[in-house]
Amino acid sequence: MKIPVIAVVGPTAVGKTRLSVELAKRFNGEVISGDSMQIYKGLDIGTAKVTKEEMQGIPHYMIDIKEPDEAFSAAEFQENVQHYINEIHNDGRLPIIVGGTGLYIQSTLYAFNFSEQKRDENFEKEMRQEIALHGMDKVYDKLRRVDPQQAEKIHPNNVRRVIRALEIYETTGLTMSELHAKQLEESPYEPILIGLQMDREELYSRINKRVDQMMDEGLLEEVKSLYNAGLKEAQSMSGIGYKEFVPYLEGQLTLEETVEQLKQNSRRYAKRQYTYFKNKLNVRWYTVSEETIDSTFLNIFNDLEGLLKEITK
Repeated sequence: MKIPVIAVVGPTAVGKTRLSVELAKRFNGEVISGDSMQIYKGLDIGTAKVTKEEMQGIPHYMIDIKEPDEAFSAAEFQENVQHYINEIHNDGRLPIIVGGTGLYIQSTLYAFNFSEQKRDENFEKEMRQEIALHGMDKVYDKLRRVDPQQAEKIHPNNVRRVIRALEIYETTGLTMSELHAKQLEESPYEPILIGLQMDREELYSRINKRVDQMMDEGLLEEVKSLYNAGLKEAQSMSGIGYKEFVPYLEGQLTLEETVEQLKQNSRRYAKRQYTYFKNKLNVRWYTVSEETIDSTFLNIFNDLEGLLKEITK
């Protein structure tokens, strides 16, 4: 019998963390973070990392496993999470993945085969030389021409991912988008994907308030410490909540402009997350609001109870 795995997905600030903990308490589960930035130590405020209080004693995995100067890939995520899924299941508990990084979650649940795409260090070296000589825009334009679908998902400042997408095209003759489309559609698990969605205006309001709260909690100081440690070009600094502050720290933007940029980028990211999960995965969607969140969670618990009984019969 395949291992049942719950995945709680949806846009940022919609309530995924709270739901995952409630599910773990109710269904004897443990939580695996499916967020590509919460893996980094020291990136706490900007990633809205789950706190000890929010965990409510539920074990959480894939949080604070990397130093902020280290790189991390979807293939590495997949390998680690598959290990934790087996470990949690073997302990008689229910694995619950929670997060908003669509590719990471999809690659784990549907066993993308990354191992065939070996790294070409010479290609990466050539690309970095080209960036040094002609600037990032020229290389990013190349990706736009080759794989516009992937270019839409990758921020121009994310040098590592832009190069990787071009490298895959050069070495396989397939774009990264085509490669993902060819992957195995059947999961090695019994995945149940629960998606939280919210009225757009309410969600955007929550995102804006969350950014203000992050600023109150010391986000600027968190980013400054990473920047001052020489991590401007690190993968960890390419995430939303961090990269927006570089122009401010270098005197190009005011703090007010930076915060507004962060809010805008966060709202756009939420839209991209929602689109990814809608288009790529078979998700059971539940609409939540401030007023209905408790009753919606009860509906999810009841539905999940029936689904798990069906799977484990």
